[in-house]
Amino acid sequence: MTKRNKELSLEQREELLEILKARFEKNMNRHKGLDWANVQAELEANTEKLWSLNEMGVTGGEPDVVGHDKKTDEYIFYDCSAESPKGRRSVCYDHEALESRKKHKPENNAIDMATAMGIELLTEEQYRELQKLENVDMKTSSWVQTPDNIRKLGGAIFCDRRYNTVFVYHNGAESYYAARGFRGSLRV
Repeated sequence: MTKRNKELSLEQREELLEILKARFEKNMNRHKGLDWANVQAELEANTEKLWSLNEMGVTGGEPDVVGHDKKTDEYIFYDCSAESPKGRRSVCYDHEALESRKKHKPENNAIDMATAMGIELLTEEQYRELQKLENVDMKTSSWVQTPDNIRKLGGAIFCDRRYNTVFVYHNGAESYYAARGFRGSLRV
């Protein structure tokens, strides 16, 4: 596998910053009390993180700021698309699950895709935080980080929203569906 260039051109960076700024301003409910100028300064100082945000966007995640960690002075981005990102669906949970499939293997898995993008899958707690900001995954579902004790037994967990309730489900980690992808988080 060839190492991908994790740098955006100046033009790509400027275009992405405009997209992120417009999304930030349109969705102030996600980040009350935060100032775009401070977020932009951090993004411009961390171009590899900007590359990861671009990857989140290219795959349909619509990343946006959802908080600021005062202890680490980092801005927190989540995929805020209404449904699970389209470019990250039909994937099983991780590499081990992918290798365990004998027939009809998906093209990829959530953990390896997230790692390649420089992001992490949301935890169940983060997923619930996102759902407090707005209703997402009303028709799709998203893999979330699975506790080791469940994964060791062959399972993985995913979440969605139905009947005005956030549900956490389980499946074999090797399963994959056209309506299941994953959401990521990134700290900048």
